[in-house]
Amino acid sequence: MQRFLTFLERHVLVPQPIARLVFVRIAASLAIVGFMSSRIVHADDWLSVAGFRLPEISDIHQPLALPGLPVWAAWAVGVLLAISGLATAAGAFTRWSSGVFAALLAYVALADRLAAFTVSKLAPVIALALCLSPSGARYSVDAWRRIRRDPKAPRPELVSWGCVAFFQILLPVFYFSSGWCKAHGDWKSDDFVLWTHLHDSYQTAVSWFIANNLPIGMWTALQRAVLVFEAAAPVWFALPWTRPYAMVFGVGMHLMIGLMFGPVIWFSLLMMTLLVASYVPASWLARALRLRAAPRPA
Repeated sequence: MQRFLTFLERHVLVPQPIARLVFVRIAASLAIVGFMSSRIVHADDWLSVAGFRLPEISDIHQPLALPGLPVWAAWAVGVLLAISGLATAAGAFTRWSSGVFAALLAYVALADRLAAFTVSKLAPVIALALCLSPSGARYSVDAWRRIRRDPKAPRPELVSWGCVAFFQILLPVFYFSSGWCKAHGDWKSDDFVLWTHLHDSYQTAVSWFIANNLPIGMWTALQRAVLVFEAAAPVWFALPWTRPYAMVFGVGMHLMIGLMFGPVIWFSLLMMTLLVASYVPASWLARALRLRAAPRPA
């Protein structure tokens, strides 16, 4: 037990680079706002009494029925959702803006379950995690204002391990849940489930081209690879020597999903953001987030 506790103290319960948290704050917030933008521009039809509403049925599958808003209130929610999301990305009044962002994201996911997507369900959790962490302490409007008031104010480089570990644990749990559902569905019994997905309404020019030119056997191999990756994700991301390969595979998988399934691009960008922020070397992120340009050689 003593050795185990020592291992945790040295390798797990250690401060994490704040650059990881900042990258999530910026890129994930922008991806979520991008996803919501197609709904926000139709806020009256999306959330108000003027649009289609599900009937209020008391059922285990519909435990909460939220009434439609007046049209003016629906537009107010849409505008505030966009503003709070952009403010969170910029790190402006981060605690308040991310808290409002999380609350509104939870509301819109429940208010229109027909339009709820994976991003709709992940987004409130991500925004709440940002709200409860010091995500605005660096590379933000808040940090800039603090330095303007006091040039000697501390500029933290590290945060508590749990702020980053939350996202590092969220990803393998998410993938494992997806793999579990696939394994208990048709992904093991039908060799061409993945191939059939390419012919849905989300088809793009890329998916049309690949579906017509890639050997049919490759789709079965890719389907098996995705299933193994997701079902064993906790192992791939837990082991240091397999973690980089899992991260690259995950980014590549979501890149292809985004290219082949049109509107799903926002989901792909969100997942790639979490993968990069959680597992890419922190020095790369710090270099990408550096605000000051490198000095030019004389």
